[in-house]
Amino acid sequence: MSDLTLRVLPSASLSVADSAQIITLCNRAYEEDIQPLLETFVDATHVLGYHQELLVSHALWVTRQLQAGDAPFLRTAYVELVATDPDYRRRGYATAVLRHVAHEVQEQGYDLAALSPSSAAFYERLGWELWRGPLFIRTKEGLLASPADTQVMILRLTKTPPLDVRWPLSAEWRAGELW
Repeated sequence: MSDLTLRVLPSASLSVADSAQIITLCNRAYEEDIQPLLETFVDATHVLGYHQELLVSHALWVTRQLQAGDAPFLRTAYVELVATDPDYRRRGYATAVLRHVAHEVQEQGYDLAALSPSSAAFYERLGWELWRGPLFIRTKEGLLASPADTQVMILRLTKTPPLDVRWPLSAEWRAGELW
């Protein structure tokens, strides 16, 4: 996409201006204040999409440990805050950002990518699969069942072992949104 410039930055490298632009963009896209949620994503990596030096699209990932059934833990790039400015939607910017996220996490040797979709159909056309099995959060007290309406999608990477999307899937507990 020739009219979109992509930058990849770890949270620690974001300038105050970068952070402010991300918050403004995501607030417009989600129509809510995302700053408290953004602050829960420690050690995130951001993919920033610029159109003529204006931030118009964004996604980030954090590292999580997902477990499918009784299989070993999978080092997972968990994607969050996929957002495109409402004035710049339907131009392929979010698609470009997500494809770049997939490329980056593949290059960094992750076992899997995952996310909780707002629109499963959007992600399915980019190769993401809806997890069909039960979802759990791992706590000190044991497994906490996720609400029935919780959705998680995965993107298989080169290092992804054979997985059946009907198996139970769990993630570690975290502050903020559990999935």
